[in-house]
Parts: sequence; C-alpha cells; structure tokens
Amino acid sequence: MQYNTLGKTDLKVSRLCLGCMTFGEPQRGNHAWTLPEESSRLIIKHALDGGINFFDTANSYSDGSSEEIVGRALRDFTRRDEVVVATKVYYPSGDLTEGLSRAQILRSIDASLKRLNMDYVDLLQIHRWDYNTPIEETLEALDDVVKAGKARYIGASSMHASQFAEALDLQKQHGWARFVTMQDHYNLIYREEERDMLPLCYQEGVAVIPWSPLARGRLTRPWGETTARSVSDEVGKNLYNDTQASDALIAERLAGIAEETGATRAQVALAWLLSKRGVAAPIIGTSREEQLDELLNAVDLTLTPEQIAELEIPYQQHPIVGFK
Repeated sequence: MQYNTLGKTDLKVSRLCLGCMTFGEPQRGNHAWTLPEESSRLIIKHALDGGINFFDTANSYSDGSSEEIVGRALRDFTRRDEVVVATKVYYPSGDLTEGLSRAQILRSIDASLKRLNMDYVDLLQIHRWDYNTPIEETLEALDDVVKAGKARYIGASSMHASQFAEALDLQKQHGWARFVTMQDHYNLIYREEERDMLPLCYQEGVAVIPWSPLARGRLTRPWGETTARSVSDEVGKNLYNDTQASDALIAERLAGIAEETGATRAQVALAWLLSKRGVAAPIIGTSREEQLDELLNAVDLTLTPEQIAELEIPYQQHPIVGFK
C-alpha cells in the first residue's frame, strides 16, 4: 500500500479508502444487499491487513448500523491512532431528520460517536448541500464541532463548485474550520468534476476523495453485463443511462488496456483515477476478500500518457443529475 498526506492536514492516509456503505445489518435501512456484521468484519480485517487505514462511513448507512459495525471492528483489530475514520451528516438517521441545521449537526456527531464508540472522528463531512439552512449556520456549527474536539477536520461532498467556493470563502472570512476534503462523483465515465470542482480543489489545497470510482461496478465487468445489485440500483441507472453509447466506447478501451497491461478492468480504472492531480484516495467498496485484493493491487499500476489519453478520448459530457 502507498500513503500520502490528506490535503493540508496532518493525516497520513492509504491511497485507497474503504467505503463502508456495504457494511450494515440488511434489515436496517433501505439496502438489503449490505453485509451483516460477521461478514463485514472479515472484509474490514482484510483491508487493515492489506494496509488500508482510511475508512469512510455515514450516519445514515443502514440506519447507523454501518457505524456500529465499523466501530466495533476497528476497536477489536487495530489501535485508534492507527486509522483515519470519516463519517457524514445530512441524511436522516434514527430520530434525526434531513438537513444541516446547527441542532442536526450537533446531535448527529454525538450520535455517530456513540455508535462508533469513539471520542472523535478524523473527518466529519457534510453529505450534501442543505438548501433550507443558511450556509453560515452550518459552517459555524461545524467549526464548533472541531473546537470541541469531536472531529479533527471537516469535509464536504457532491455540490456545485460555486457553492463550495462560497463555503470556503466564508470559512476564511470568519476564521472557521476549513473544509479539507471534497468527496465527489468522479470516474472514467463521469468526469464533469474536471470542469470546475477539481481545479478549485487543487487551488485551495483540498484533497479529493472520489466516490463511485468504478461507476457502481460498470467499470469492473464486460459492458452490459449485470448483477443482482445493478439491476435494482435505481441511483446507478439515473447516473449513467443517458450516456451509454460513449460510456461503452470507454469500457471497450478499458478492456483493451487491461489486456495489454495484464491487469483487470477495475485496476486500470483505479490507476487512471490515481494518476489525476489532487486525488488523494478513491473510495472503494467491496463485499469479497478476493475482490478487495484485486483493488489493492491497483496502486502499483502506472499507466502511460498514451494509455491515459486512449481512455479519455471517447468521453462525452454527462448531465449533472441526482446529487446537486
């Protein structure tokens, strides 16, 4: 495993972050495909053994059971100061409704820490932009969370670059804790973040930790092949169904470069993402140990400039849907 500094923080993180949405009691929340605790612990232990020290969860994943499972596993398998734990606030969880009001943020971080059984998280992220709460209220509350020692740093996720710029500017004006990460939707077949968000993050020294780096599995298998999860994945259909022709060309070139390099499609797709300036740690999801091993090997693959260009040429602009 390779490691780097997360933006302008003092956190050293693995080049891959383990996304923990997969871990959660299937009867809780609205994802019946999640792994129960026993199976989840095997993956988490395997990730630690493979050098991953960066774990990303959220208060809303499986109605909080993801945080519970992750917290117990990390407590049993490693020391708290050896891992970087990130969680999120915005979506409903328990008796909390949706939003980023001061009350929601303060109650949510306390509930997350209780579920994780931790004194602090390394990174508290706002899961989405709240159009119903003044951004100043949100930012001041996040600053108070940092000052209270409940989160070492704060981050953001999936918003317009103009919104992120506004938030960063307000934090600077008021001396509030600054966002140090942006968790955005970025992969070979969705590159809209390259227009405004990625240049802004690079300019501001904000680390990028992309979600869905493998396009919800579409970049891991022959194009058009489905799984039980992909068939029922309404979010994925909303994200990618409008651009399947150009996406299929990218997938075809991805398969060719995988064969050329002796790597898998997933490894090539991750290597492409890891080659991008400002990308600190793509957030990978997995449900099997052998699948995790495949992804871990991606950090050792370096693509040539010619291979990168070949992958990028077919790209066509995608509509921005669902998360803005």
